[in-house]
Amino acid sequence: MEQLVIQSNIDNIIEVERFVSVMCDTYNIHNYAGTISMSLLQAVENAIVHGNHCDESKTVTIKCDQCRGGVFFSVTDQGEGFDFQSYGDMPEEEERGMGIYLMKSLSDKISFLENGKTVRMEYEVNGIDASRAMERIVTLHNFYASKMVHA
Repeated sequence: MEQLVIQSNIDNIIEVERFVSVMCDTYNIHNYAGTISMSLLQAVENAIVHGNHCDESKTVTIKCDQCRGGVFFSVTDQGEGFDFQSYGDMPEEEERGMGIYLMKSLSDKISFLENGKTVRMEYEVNGIDASRAMERIVTLHNFYASKMVHA
């Protein structure tokens, strides 16, 4: 298992991007880099901002390893956790829950552990069917289209 530990500073997200790149090289899953990166960056940003409240004395731990059928990434903060069950598939408010929506949409399986202090996202890499790939493309398109309208 590989891991990266960063201080809770949003500027450290660049380290997460590098970590994803190295893990995609390690597991030869370059085609999944964008999907993994987008969902993982959302999880790390949530951990820094909402979990650790940008307290640089706290850390965020990112882990990656193989799992049955692919790879997983987990993100753990040092916060109190959160009520992850109150977040549905589509966010009701534009600014609340969009990151969780993306994580759910872009990963093949998502689990919240330790009362929400850890999120584990699994990605199947043995193959992805065309309909699932199209769903992800549409999700990303709609996400960015909504950001352009509001910018």
